[in-house]
Amino acid sequence: MPKSLLIISRQAPWSGPGAREALDIVLAGGAFDLPIGLLFLDDGVWQLAPRQHATTLQQKDLSANLQALSLFGVDQVFACGFSIAERGLDPQDLGLDEVQLLETAQLSALIDRYDQVITL
Repeated sequence: MPKSLLIISRQAPWSGPGAREALDIVLAGGAFDLPIGLLFLDDGVWQLAPRQHATTLQQKDLSANLQALSLFGVDQVFACGFSIAERGLDPQDLGLDEVQLLETAQLSALIDRYDQVITL
């Protein structure tokens, strides 16, 4: 049985390659039926914000990758509710309907559920 993997994405989509790399790992894992989850934490929750203008920042838009998660069998997508609130985002406006909001106290239990964890 393959080991489960949790990717924790902590970078804003415009802060460097970390956000894209996290999504690439998740999509690749999903394509190979790996038990995989994705957690948006800290500035990583900015990836879920609607109406991003990636071309203005000379970045590639990540919204298509986010929308493809379910197509690749990735249905374990989480976001830290505190991180969202701290950045003034409205959970109702997030880019994915499948995102499960977690309280800070739930994060360690989530991480413990996975065999391996990668933070980007």
